[in-house]
Amino acid sequence: MIYIQIVLINYYIKIELQFMKFLFDLGGVFFDWDPKYFFKDIFPDPKDLEFFLTKVCNDSWNLKQDAGRTINEAENEIIPKFPSYERQIRMYYTNHRRMIKRTFIESIEALNQLKHYNYPCYVLSNWSAETFKGMEDDYDFLNQFDGMIISGEDKLIKPDSAIYQLAIHRFDLDPKMTIFIDDKLVNVQAAKKNGFKTIHLIDPTKIKEKINFFLKNALK
Repeated sequence: MIYIQIVLINYYIKIELQFMKFLFDLGGVFFDWDPKYFFKDIFPDPKDLEFFLTKVCNDSWNLKQDAGRTINEAENEIIPKFPSYERQIRMYYTNHRRMIKRTFIESIEALNQLKHYNYPCYVLSNWSAETFKGMEDDYDFLNQFDGMIISGEDKLIKPDSAIYQLAIHRFDLDPKMTIFIDDKLVNVQAAKKNGFKTIHLIDPTKIKEKINFFLKNALK
């Protein structure tokens, strides 16, 4: 009787796993993006580089563009505060693609395998609507996703709960049956609060290992 119960439990777990879905971040998961990759050749002095990327065009400034502010508005806001850096400020978004050092092949392979087994895969990414234009042409693997939410297009941003709720409704997700994968802990914690299964991906080379482990243990 116990053996039969175990067989039935394993059967239903396999059935349920067929309905799992995946919700991916892009930066830090598929793309190795960092403004330093471009600006290290613009600022010979490391201290000047550090000042520019922490005090001028810093993460909080860039995040506002990810949330929907236009590049023109962003430049007009920051240039009067740092007029001596006007040239470099205007270089930031015109060279956005050059801040991508590489794609993480392990993540692309994981996506290919998930799609091979018919797992629905979606994107929930903080990314400026303007700089994301043309990405699907430049990076063909993006066309494999079943849907994408680019924060700048919807003017919502992680880790705000509203963008997770948007993903739930737009992609018809059951958070308990959806694995959210992101490199930023704050975004992972927010996803958990919205009911998602989560993977905090610190090392993209481990993504297949993390997904396989999670699928084996997700429903326990």
